[in-house]
Amino acid sequence: MVRTHFDPEEAEEFESAKDLLVRRCLAWAGEHGMWADEAMLAAALDARHRSRDGRLAYWDARQVRRFLLEWIPRHLVAERDVLATAPESLLTLLRYLAASGLRDPRGASSAELEAAVAEAEAEYPAALADPVRQGIGKFWAQTALDNGIVLDDERAVARFQRDVDAGRIRFDADVLDKLLAAEFAGAVPDDERAFPQPPVTIPPAAELAAEAARSEVVRQLTALTGWVGTGGQPLTKTGNLRLADARELAALLGTGEQDLRVRSSAEMPQVGLLLAWAKKTGLVRVRTGRLVPVAKAAPVLRDPEALWRRAFEAVFELGAAICVPASGWYRSSMLATAFDVLLPDVLNTMYSLPTPIPVARLQETVWLACQEYFLIDPEEDGFRQDLWRRQVERELLAVFDALSGLGAVELSHGVPDELYSSDLRPGVFDEFELTEEDLPLPPEARTRLLARLAEPGPLVRLTPLGTRAVRERMLADGRDAPLVGELTDATAGELLGVLAQHYPQETAAVELEGWLAAHGGDVEPLLDAIRACPFRTRASAMLATLVKVLPGGRSTQTGLRRDPVLGPLVLTALLEAGELRPENFTADEHSLLMAEGLILLLELGGPEAVMEQLGESAGRNAPELVAEVLDSGHPARAALEELRTLVYEPMLARNSRLRLVRSPAPGSRGRPSGHGRKRRH
Repeated sequence: MVRTHFDPEEAEEFESAKDLLVRRCLAWAGEHGMWADEAMLAAALDARHRSRDGRLAYWDARQVRRFLLEWIPRHLVAERDVLATAPESLLTLLRYLAASGLRDPRGASSAELEAAVAEAEAEYPAALADPVRQGIGKFWAQTALDNGIVLDDERAVARFQRDVDAGRIRFDADVLDKLLAAEFAGAVPDDERAFPQPPVTIPPAAELAAEAARSEVVRQLTALTGWVGTGGQPLTKTGNLRLADARELAALLGTGEQDLRVRSSAEMPQVGLLLAWAKKTGLVRVRTGRLVPVAKAAPVLRDPEALWRRAFEAVFELGAAICVPASGWYRSSMLATAFDVLLPDVLNTMYSLPTPIPVARLQETVWLACQEYFLIDPEEDGFRQDLWRRQVERELLAVFDALSGLGAVELSHGVPDELYSSDLRPGVFDEFELTEEDLPLPPEARTRLLARLAEPGPLVRLTPLGTRAVRERMLADGRDAPLVGELTDATAGELLGVLAQHYPQETAAVELEGWLAAHGGDVEPLLDAIRACPFRTRASAMLATLVKVLPGGRSTQTGLRRDPVLGPLVLTALLEAGELRPENFTADEHSLLMAEGLILLLELGGPEAVMEQLGESAGRNAPELVAEVLDSGHPARAALEELRTLVYEPMLARNSRLRLVRSPAPGSRGRPSGHGRKRRH
């Protein structure tokens, strides 16, 4: 299909789709009195492809600003008048995506996008002029251009590099230092592609609000803030609660630490954690030696769900409070040091899993990440490594305990599902044709983990509240995290397009059922959307999705065999499924099938792929075959016109250039005609 999402390694497929989209967009713009620069259209699609989610047709205000104010200043080297066309070109692309049914309905509306482009356009000149917004690659490319270097000339570029090394090229060293500092500090945008997530189901908002109100941590934070009171509570010179006050608070909060034999409240870790949590959540703060409430937090305290959300976001700043060393053996915590990096990865790993995941599995992967993060030498003393690993394991379990108290995860105990050991067993190499590098853990860790997974142990899963919170973080990070039910208001074409690309069959069926229920249960608008789709590959995928997930979809498909628009798609599908054979088709159906095949190949591979295929299959008769297709009466008129201009006419032109040259006439220059040589008399 004309996909609008490609994996990073699908470079050729993406380039073919980009060429097609740009070509069709330019044609559409010309027909509707609009304008766009071809290079800028390609750049906009490049920007969306090289992003966290990679969805070419998903646009919102954030993506508009990213393209105009970050991507172009950072990456694109072009003449100023070309760069100036970006806002208008982007507007044309966005309008085309909506008009052609390609727009991802989970993005912003057309009106919202128009406003976003207008807002970003006002900032665009300043962004282009800001040298610090460019990337290091663009810095050197622009410097080379400024010195008359043609970037496509490898020898000239190599000479330029030698001149830079020799100090013969002048450049702005201050700007370069700033760019290098930003790169080193990780301040540049993160465009690395994230793993796509399957759709999830989340309970109604009322249920989630009730769950948040039942959260133990929400209760404790509310109680702690009330205990602090309007006058506040005194702190010691070291910034801790007085021991008597801490014991009173422990009893109020239910931490069980009020009877501990300790000399300081700093030795009461649960009280310390909740105090840190209240501070990070913005409920209390320290002022002139006293712990006092934050007045602006009063509305949040009256809204348990809002408090829950704040408390969840605060968790990512609580590494030092949660990962408290168990003894003097451990001076610092690896997990706490990398907490803001590792905890999101752990929660993302748990997201959408069908069954609880064994904590042991997560402990092993976190320990591996710690080894890589801290560059631990594999030859390091084994005893010391075991101590560090066990510390990480204890601390990760403490993290889950804290999240369980909040109500973000659910802890249980039992034998793990075989899913979590299936990729660890020795036979996995042969079964899935894997190598050692493909496996998630090194041999020693796999052996250790297999033994642990064979016995009952702690299991963990995200709760509905936790799933919603993690999803919101993914969305804020620019990732694709589908939600069952979010397509209810989409148009029929947008619905089928998203289902065909991003939804597995089971959840697609649920989503389609909900859409039909909200739109009167009539299937005809869905079929009309497929008929209206200007891309046959996309229409084919949309029809295939509908047939798979719609009850009675197979019979619906068969009944469309003679549909004037959908008929060729149906014939192709029935032929590929083996339900029809070539001898079952009429002459007209044969022509339609041939046309459908060439159009599909043109959309997927471009005109070169069509010419190559025709050359191999039809040889010198290829133009006649294309002429037959052009006269087939196929309903995709725009595609046929592309076939004419991009394939048929170039074929005719090429054949005319290769026309046979006849022998010269007698008496002209060259070898004379006739049989043999003339005799002399």
